[in-house]
Amino acid sequence: MLDHLPERDVHALFAAAEAAGRVGVAQKTKPVDARPAHPGEVIVTHIAGEGQETQSKPAAEGDWVVRNRCPITGNEEYLVKAKTFAERYEGPLSASDAQRWREFHPRGPKLRFFVVTKAERAFRFAAPWGEQMRARPGDVIVRNPGKPDDTYRVAATAFACTYEVVVPPGQG
Repeated sequence: MLDHLPERDVHALFAAAEAAGRVGVAQKTKPVDARPAHPGEVIVTHIAGEGQETQSKPAAEGDWVVRNRCPITGNEEYLVKAKTFAERYEGPLSASDAQRWREFHPRGPKLRFFVVTKAERAFRFAAPWGEQMRARPGDVIVRNPGKPDDTYRVAATAFACTYEVVVPPGQG
C-alpha cells in the first residue's frame, strides 16, 4: 500500500526540522470517546478523504479503542495499549452508551511537532508499533520528548481538530 513512497528516517527529519526552527509544542486537548477493546480485536484507522491510516496489532486484555470527536476525519478510531491509555486519558467522564463508549479527556504529555513541507514531499517511515506510516505535506509529525522513539504522524485534519498548539514553531 505504501511501497510507492520513499522511506525516510523520521528521526533525521525531526532533527533537521529542529535545526531549522520548525518545531513547536502541542497537546491533545479535545475529549474522546473510548471503550474497552475485545482481546484479539484489530482496529483499522481510517481518515475520511484519505483512506486507511494504520492497522493495529490484535488487542490484548485491558487495551482500549479510542475514537476522536472529529467529524471532518470521520471520527477515526485507533487502539491504545492499556498502560498508554492510563497515562494519556482521564475519566471516564460519562456513563457507557449501548456500545460501551464513554467520554475521556486527554492528559498526555506536551508533544514536540513539525509540519511536513511540500519540499519534503510524501514519504513513509516506521511507526513506533512497527507498521509503515505515511506522511504527506501538511501532516504533522509529533514526538513525545520523554520518549523520542514515540514519534508518529497525525493527519493534518486530525491535528487541527484535536490538538492545541502551546508553543508555535520557532518560538520555543
